[in-house]
Amino acid sequence: MGKIDSRLYIIGAGFAGQMIAQELKRKKIFGTVAAFIDDSKELIGSKIEDVPVLGPIDTMSSVLRVTAIDQAIIAIPSADGSRIKQIYDVLKKCGFFHIKILPSISQVVDGKAHFVQAREINPLDILGRTPIIIPLHESLAYLKGKRVLITGAGGSIGSELARQLLSGGAERLYLFGHGENSIVNIYRELHILQNEGVGEKASVVPIIGDMRDREYVRYIISHTRADVIFHCAAYKHVPMMEENPVASIENNVFGTKNLLDAALECGTERFVLISTDKAVNPVSVYGVSKMLSEKLVNEAALKTKCGQSFMFVRFGNVLGSRGSILPIFMEQIQNGGPVTVTDPAMERYFMTIPEACSLVLQTGGVGENGCSYLLDMGEPIKILTLAEQIIKFSGFEPYKEMDIKFIGARRGERLTEPLWLTEENPTPTQYKKILKLKNIPPATFSTDELLQKLYPVCYFSKENSGIYRDRELLVKILREAVPSLDEFYREEEENGDKRIDMATSVKVVL
Repeated sequence: MGKIDSRLYIIGAGFAGQMIAQELKRKKIFGTVAAFIDDSKELIGSKIEDVPVLGPIDTMSSVLRVTAIDQAIIAIPSADGSRIKQIYDVLKKCGFFHIKILPSISQVVDGKAHFVQAREINPLDILGRTPIIIPLHESLAYLKGKRVLITGAGGSIGSELARQLLSGGAERLYLFGHGENSIVNIYRELHILQNEGVGEKASVVPIIGDMRDREYVRYIISHTRADVIFHCAAYKHVPMMEENPVASIENNVFGTKNLLDAALECGTERFVLISTDKAVNPVSVYGVSKMLSEKLVNEAALKTKCGQSFMFVRFGNVLGSRGSILPIFMEQIQNGGPVTVTDPAMERYFMTIPEACSLVLQTGGVGENGCSYLLDMGEPIKILTLAEQIIKFSGFEPYKEMDIKFIGARRGERLTEPLWLTEENPTPTQYKKILKLKNIPPATFSTDELLQKLYPVCYFSKENSGIYRDRELLVKILREAVPSLDEFYREEEENGDKRIDMATSVKVVL
C-alpha cells in the first residue's frame, strides 16, 4: 500500500493562514493543503493559489468529514479565547484529532508566520484572555545590536523570552542556566526557529553555570560584556522551598546579589528582574526571597552610573509554567483523576506566558532606572473554576466523569495573593498593561544587615561552621525581619499546622 498523505485544513484565510499555506506547499513534506476555512463572505467559494476557501467555520461540522491523520491549523491571530473555543468545538465535531494553533499574536503581527511556530492546541488557548498586541520589532528596538543574557533561560519564562528575542535583532543571545537539559532544549529550539526563517540571525550561546558562585558570575558577565540582563532564574516552588529554606535564600537572594554586583561593575546597561506577587507581604520563605531580590534591585539602582537602568517587573501566576497548576491538572486527568484543588475559595491572577514575556520585554525598553513595575493581570480566577474548565476541555464532565478533590493548602500558601502593597500605589503608564509602583524601602530591617546574618547560614566558614545550613536559625532570622512571615508562622503554631507538606513528607536539610 502506498503512503497516505494527511490533508491540512487552515482555519483563517488571512495573511497568517496564507503564509502557512505557501510554506507548506513549498516544502511538500507535511501533507496537502486541502482547504482554507473562513467566515468571510467575500472569500467563501473562491480559491487562493488553487486552495478552495470553505465556510462559514461554524457550519463545517455538518459538511466536513476528515480522517484520523488529517490536521487543522488555527491561523487567526486576532481571535480571542471564546472564539478559539468555538472553533475548537467545531473542529472536534468534524473529527479532527490533531489541532494546531499559532501560539501568540505577537509573533505574527509583523506579517510573518511560520508552520514551525504552530503547536498542539491546549487549554491555555481557550482559558487565556485576549492578548494585547505588542509589535515585537517596535518594542524590542532597544536591543538592536546588543548582547542579551537571560538567566534561567531553560525555564518557562526564560525560554519564551528567548523565543521572542529572536525578533529583537540582538547581536548575541546568551542562555544562562544551571540545568543542562533545559538549556540544550531551548538552544536547539532556537536554532530550528532560525533555520525556518523565524526572527533575525542572532548568535545564540549556551552557558551552563550556577549564579550562587560569585566569582563565576563576575567572570561570565565581564567576559560576555552583556548589555542587557533579564534575570528569570529562581527556585520558585513554594512547598519545596519551605522544605529547603536555606537553598531558597542562597539561590534567589545571594544569586541575585551576585548578578547585580557584577552588572554594576561591568557596566551592564539594563537589568530587569522578574518578580512575583508572592513578594507582597510574604508568608513563605520563597516570597521573602523574592521580596529581598526586589529590594536589592532598588538599592543597586542607587549605585548605577550614567546610562545604566536597573528595575524589576512583578506579576502573578502564568498559565502553563513548570510546576503551575495547569500541567498538574492535565497529568491528573490523563491518569484518570481525581483533580486536586487546595480550597474552593482559593483564587489567583493569571496571564499567559507569551503575553507576560512580551510585556516584560517592552518594560525593559521603556522602564526607568530605579523604578518598579507591575503587569496588569486583570481579574483573579478561582482555581476551582479553572479545574472545571480544564476537565471540560479534556472531554469530561466535572464531578460525574472526573472527580475534584479538595486537599487543603500547603505551607506558604494563602487563599489570595495581593499584587501590591497599598503604599506602593500602582499608577498607569503610557503603555497598556504596565503599571508603575512607588518604591517602599524596608521598614523593619536593613537589607545589608539582614544579608550579613543570612550569609554564614548559606555559605560555609570555619568560624561559623556551627550555623552552616541551620534552617531553623535562618527561618528565625527571617521571621524577626519580616512581620508578615512571622504572623503567618505564628498562626500555624497557635492553631496547629494542618497544612500538608510535600507528598513524600521527607525533611531535607538544604
